[in-house]
Amino acid sequence: MTASDDQFRIISSGAASVTPADALKEKLAGGRALRVKLGVDPTAPDLHLGHAVPLRKLRQFQDLGHTVVLIIGDFTALIGDPSGRNTTRPPLTVEQIDENATTYIEQAFRILDPDRTELRRNSDWLGKLDFADLLRLTSRFTVARILERDDFANRYAGQQSISLHEFLYPVAQAYDSVAVEADIEIGGTDQLFNLLAGRELMEKSGMDPQVCLTLPLLEGTDGVQKMSKSYGNYIGLTDEPDDMFGKVMSIPDTLIVKYFRLCTALSVEDVNVIEADLDAGRSHPNLVKRRLAREIVVLYHGSGAGESAEAAFDRVFREHQAPVDVPEVAVEATPVMHLPALLKDLGLAATTSEARRLIDGGGVRIDGEQVAPKTYDVPWESVRGRIVQAGKRRFAKPV
Repeated sequence: MTASDDQFRIISSGAASVTPADALKEKLAGGRALRVKLGVDPTAPDLHLGHAVPLRKLRQFQDLGHTVVLIIGDFTALIGDPSGRNTTRPPLTVEQIDENATTYIEQAFRILDPDRTELRRNSDWLGKLDFADLLRLTSRFTVARILERDDFANRYAGQQSISLHEFLYPVAQAYDSVAVEADIEIGGTDQLFNLLAGRELMEKSGMDPQVCLTLPLLEGTDGVQKMSKSYGNYIGLTDEPDDMFGKVMSIPDTLIVKYFRLCTALSVEDVNVIEADLDAGRSHPNLVKRRLAREIVVLYHGSGAGESAEAAFDRVFREHQAPVDVPEVAVEATPVMHLPALLKDLGLAATTSEARRLIDGGGVRIDGEQVAPKTYDVPWESVRGRIVQAGKRRFAKPV
């Protein structure tokens, strides 16, 4: 096996598609450092493991000697990516985009090697296009081609509105590839149309077109929906080690190998062995999942954090005790506290609606005693300084 064949094997591991595969093999055989593009619109400040999947693939490219071009889509974020949407995305302000971009970059460099990363903002070139430039650019695409996208086609067939500016999103993303002279572009399976648009525009611009590498969308802890904060099934990159470990332990066994491939730094060979041992019944899923949780915690919190998080997990789930260091949170006290609002203030629920669902589902305890469903108002003295638990892994003390 040649060095380029070995690189192709590593790069294609865990990928959903490589289009066209022969073009990638040819580029790798050339022996030069390739330019691997990922464009991200900073539409949210916090990243989770689903966002990290393409970043981990980029790190693989870097470890093989290639250059990553990370494009912060501060201009395209003003349009809003319509991929997979049945409605127009609400616009963000420039201030929101800048704030989110700062947080995104900080978290992305927990994974990427800064020395092999070109950090670019697409406002640098898209913001300079005048109307004549836009006409020349859009003349290279047809309405029929744009309507081939499933989301546009479905919305059009269903007589749902499509704003004209949304048609420009794949055009703008395609122009990003031209601007940075990408050899490869990475994206989720829902991004394939946009990636192919970049390949098409590069060809029409007389350039060697990029290869499109798509990665599967990562299911969240529920094992069904893709990982998303809106579904409440996410594992955040900034989650505390104990919480991160516990969330990984909650994923279905069927996702263990997928998480190893997409969310850890283990080699392809190591993951293949793990998969073979699980399939043959030589390894117990719980023990393998513990290793997975340790690997992920160490990636984002450093050496030793995995073992400490595992010990905390066992304290709660094996010994049925609260964690040793339950955070104390100062709250504005009144004689009678509205429990959903208190859970939100304690950081145990994202919204009061989520808090009510937890209460009604029997998922809230105070000093180990389950709170009865529909109990929304409680005396302050019944919660002051006590351990409030929401779900299986979240604890806090109101003071």
